[in-house]
Amino acid sequence: MKIGIVSNLYPPDARGGAELVAQRIADELYIRGHDVFVLSTQPYDGLRTLFPAIRERTLGAVYRFFPLNFYYLRSDHAIAFPIRALWHLVDLFNPFARRAIRHVIQDEEPDVILTHNLKGIGVSIGSEIQKQGVPHVHTLHDVQLSVPSGLLIAGHEGSWLNTSFLRTWYERAVTSQIGRPDLVISPSKFLATFYQKRGMMTGGPVKVLPNPLPAGKINPRGERVDGPTRFLYIGQLEKHKGIMELFDALEQLPENVELHVAGEGALSDYVIQRAERDRRIKHHGFVSLNHLVNLLRASDAVVVPSTCYENSPTVIYESFLIGVPVIASKIGGIPELIEDRKTGWLVEPGDVKQLADGMLRCHNRRDAWWSMTQKIRAQAEQYSIKRYVDQLEEQIKTII
Repeated sequence: MKIGIVSNLYPPDARGGAELVAQRIADELYIRGHDVFVLSTQPYDGLRTLFPAIRERTLGAVYRFFPLNFYYLRSDHAIAFPIRALWHLVDLFNPFARRAIRHVIQDEEPDVILTHNLKGIGVSIGSEIQKQGVPHVHTLHDVQLSVPSGLLIAGHEGSWLNTSFLRTWYERAVTSQIGRPDLVISPSKFLATFYQKRGMMTGGPVKVLPNPLPAGKINPRGERVDGPTRFLYIGQLEKHKGIMELFDALEQLPENVELHVAGEGALSDYVIQRAERDRRIKHHGFVSLNHLVNLLRASDAVVVPSTCYENSPTVIYESFLIGVPVIASKIGGIPELIEDRKTGWLVEPGDVKQLADGMLRCHNRRDAWWSMTQKIRAQAEQYSIKRYVDQLEEQIKTII
């Protein structure tokens, strides 16, 4: 089959797990003999970037273009709210996005197109795919089709913005512009239910299919290296990821504990400053996959202290693959992945005391938890990329 993949960002330009998932799927489909191409975005660099063109070839052709708007997707953290609001409006109806996917469809003539995050490349790409008569599979990754920012914070569900007519209008506009995909894939039951309750994504069947792990053999962690208990945070350095609460929890822990932080974001400077004041904090910045694996192998536990509704964080899958327990917020789709007290701990989002208690329990029983490496690792077997694409291919066959 010839398969197109559309994602607002695509490696090496990535800032979260959704782009990595899109890449893993594209690579595995290519390895299986499918003809795969990708459509994604790039920053503005002259008029030529307004038109999709093959900018690089990895395992297949990667088309990139700048969907004309007020700014590029990755610049949103530095933009004032009124401009961001206008950006979301343009993104909904962007004719450049429609033209781009139409052009690529005419050139490539795909049998099916798989879309991932469309915010930032153009929501209306969905309905244009359907208008061109191509079977369409959309994969959900977060709540951004209901909440423009993609952030629904615990305790703020009833805020005026979340309950106003503006959100209802936005959801109706999204439903109109994304159209009716032939199949919707959700990595978690939480996210599938979330959209169904909002009356969205009702055009075709919804399949819950947890995110896939990276391909290739990755060995588990070996014997524990002597030294302090090592906790690891991997992800965006943003307030909604709970990084502030994590630092507060660290202050309640003994001195023989380290917190390793890998990632980048708006709070990067803050994290660097905290690391300068507290020698237990080790800041690594953005890390490659190989570096990430090495950090995981040396860690006693991974911490995912999000205060926003997460879908299905890839860092949890990756931690289990190495055999590392995870301490995480009991929110969104996270509880579907972690078996409390068996593969990790679940804590209330934003509760610093619970988070500190969970980390302290790990610290006090770190050797016992380290001995459970193989048991935790077994949890990851069900999330292999091979198994994921096996199921994806079967689902595609039902709509072609």
